[in-house]
Amino acid sequence: MAAPGHGSGSLAALTAVFVVVTDQASKALVRTGIPRGEDRDLILGARLVHVRNDGVAFGQLGGSGALVGIVVAAALIGLLAYFALHRETPLIWLPTGLLLGGALGNLIDRLNVGAVTDFVKLPHWPAFNVADMAITVGVVALLLVVELHARRAGRATGDGPRRADGAEGRT
Repeated sequence: MAAPGHGSGSLAALTAVFVVVTDQASKALVRTGIPRGEDRDLILGARLVHVRNDGVAFGQLGGSGALVGIVVAAALIGLLAYFALHRETPLIWLPTGLLLGGALGNLIDRLNVGAVTDFVKLPHWPAFNVADMAITVGVVALLLVVELHARRAGRATGDGPRRADGAEGRT
């Protein structure tokens, strides 16, 4: 097994490419197979829909094209800077690839059609797409990777978690 950090850039890039390809292929199928505004029952209340979203997460900031572009650009720059500074962190490539791929998948839509194609609709939840799923899983994975790394680093330096009585170990 390679040392942490070796090849993490390649793994992040491969993950991002996989997300972008899967996202764009699924959106192309929806755009050609379901007329905009129509929906198809899927399973357990879930539906396939064809809607356009010109905002960010779940339609927030809709109609604010320039602002959305600035927010997305700032988030991507922050993500890449964090990755560059922490590429030795085990598994950091996974959330980085998921987040980067998701952001790029939706950015491609914004540049090509002016809005993001969403197509999965759950009851009481806004429609979303593969890129959105990758971003959501990427955020959770990033939190887990950072937290696990911090705990490991704390144990290595003796600064690990302490019980309520002050002794080392789990509470």
